[in-house]
Amino acid sequence: MARASYDKAQLHELLYQGLETEIGGEEVYLAAIECAVNDDLRKEWNEYLEETREHQKVLLALFEQLGLDPEVRTPGREIVAHHGRALVEAMEMARDADDPAAAELVAAECVVLAETKDHLNWELVGYVAKKASGDVGKALMAAYEEVESQEDHHLYHTKGWTRELWLQSLGLAAVLPPPEEVRKVETAIGAARAESARDQMRKH
Repeated sequence: MARASYDKAQLHELLYQGLETEIGGEEVYLAAIECAVNDDLRKEWNEYLEETREHQKVLLALFEQLGLDPEVRTPGREIVAHHGRALVEAMEMARDADDPAAAELVAAECVVLAETKDHLNWELVGYVAKKASGDVGKALMAAYEEVESQEDHHLYHTKGWTRELWLQSLGLAAVLPPPEEVRKVETAIGAARAESARDQMRKH
C-alpha cells in the first residue's frame, strides 16, 4: 500500500514548535516546582522536568537525522515561546500574591496548558510517522515511540492533580494523590476510568 503524501514544510513547522514547546516546558516545570506545596506533586514535577529535558535531546537527534537547523525561528515557534513565557509569568504572579495553595493550583493549570500543546505535538508526529516512508518515517516513529507514554503520563496525571486541588480549594473531598496517580494511568481511557472511580477513593 502506498504511503499518503504530507506537507513537508508543515511537518518542519510542527517540529520547530515541538522543540520550542519542550524548551519552554523546562522553564514551566522549574517555575511550577517552586509553587508546589504537596510533596508528592513536587516529586512528580521533578520527574517530568527531567523527562522534558530528555525529550529535547530526542528532538535534537531527530533534527540532525532530518537535516533541520534547531536554531531556525518561525512565526509559529515564536508564538509557542510567547505562550511559555506567559505561563511562567502567571506562576510568578501567583507566587507574589503570597497564597501558596492558590499558587500551586495556578501552577497545575499552567502545566496542563503546556502539556496539552506538548501532547498534541507528539500525537501529530505519530500520525505523520505512520504516513511517511523510508528513513523519515522510521526516524519520526522512533522519536514518537520514545516519548509517547511519558507525554500521556504528564498530561493525564497533572489534569488529575489539578482537578483534585481545585476540589480541595472548594472545600470538597479530594483524592490526593489523584486516582490517575494511584492507578498509574497512561491513556485517555484510563484517565476517564480513574476519574469515574474517584468517589470510591475519596477521603471523607
